[in-house]
Amino acid sequence: MIRTLLRYFKGYVKIRVKGYSPERFLNMCRHHQIYIWGLTPSGDAYEMYISLQDFRHLKPVLKKTHTKVNVSGRYGFPFFMHRYRRRKVFFIGFFVCVVLLYAYSGFIWDIHFEGNERWTDETLIEFLAARNVYPFMRKSETDCAQIAKEIRREYKDIVWVSASIDGTRLHIQIKENEDHLPEAEMKTEQKTPKDLIATEDGVITKIVTRSGVPQVHIGDTVSKGDILVSGRVDVLNDNGEVTDYQYQVADADIYADTTLEYTDSLPLIYLEKMYDKKHRSQYYLQFGSWRLSVGTIQNAYENAEISTEEHQIKVGENFYLPVIFGRKEAKSYAYQQKNYTEKELQAELSENFRLFCMELEEKGIQIKENSVKIHIDQNTAAASGTVYLNQRITEEADTEILTIERVEQDESGRVDNGDTG
Repeated sequence: MIRTLLRYFKGYVKIRVKGYSPERFLNMCRHHQIYIWGLTPSGDAYEMYISLQDFRHLKPVLKKTHTKVNVSGRYGFPFFMHRYRRRKVFFIGFFVCVVLLYAYSGFIWDIHFEGNERWTDETLIEFLAARNVYPFMRKSETDCAQIAKEIRREYKDIVWVSASIDGTRLHIQIKENEDHLPEAEMKTEQKTPKDLIATEDGVITKIVTRSGVPQVHIGDTVSKGDILVSGRVDVLNDNGEVTDYQYQVADADIYADTTLEYTDSLPLIYLEKMYDKKHRSQYYLQFGSWRLSVGTIQNAYENAEISTEEHQIKVGENFYLPVIFGRKEAKSYAYQQKNYTEKELQAELSENFRLFCMELEEKGIQIKENSVKIHIDQNTAAASGTVYLNQRITEEADTEILTIERVEQDESGRVDNGDTG
């Protein structure tokens, strides 16, 4: 690759050697260290490539070997410059382009985040902007180690950060701790005792208690709002009497069989988009906040579907330029009223129920069975029935704080409980 570039910048020619002894010509070139390549026979002659510098030293060799040479091709930068020597504007523009590319390579034009799920790109960009890290800043002013340190300091649930500069892009990789609980929330939970109450009516099927006092057992029927695990622990004396209470945050996994009523309906008539062949496109070139547009799609059609596609121009893999090329397209359509067939209604309602079940399963809810039926007549199309589930039914609620009245005994041995008689 490097040799090819050197040949191009120095220039080279393709020659055809013919004469009394072309083989002797080749031997003389080797003897005088004249480098040739791409040697191929062509009838009673030979064709080959030779650098422009070595071509100028061929005259003595040609004279001694009684051969003649014809130039059949000229290649490389010197010939390119000679061919377009009168086009000064082109060379000035080329020079300006090279200078601008060199200048642009000293700036950060894009910030890319990877691995962040809890914190959005917009949130992190605002955070960095408040610390003078933003697109269009100089690379020399970018301290990757400090950026990583600031992010870890601000966001406690981010356990690992890597910041690097790839071309003109600031690349920030993030690893979040999914089990992390914000510090303020931890303090609140540690100070406030909590009960676990039922979120649904059901029959208990599983209990795994980590802290707190269970109030129900497997097989019990509970109603929404019932206390399942109490955060209040009784302190008993030797006689089995409650003398005090200890409070904690109840923690348990409690599952129950529950039921859910499912209903869904569809209109018998619907509007369908009918696209025609009419469409308009608008092309634009954007540099920062400045935009140059060609064409318009504003109010082009009564009903139009607009799609946008844009690309940031880059050189190579990571050299991003502050230039965005985009296209907006407006497609014309009209609404046409159509009637569902019975088969289409059946398929649509079945698909809706399948998606509903998928959403429940994604939430960790087990579907044991269902009695959902589809009913279609001349006026309505609906699906209804009962879905039988097994799910976690706990949510936190504040624990009721109780106090015990102290019974004091005086020096004479009498008990004073506050009564007079």
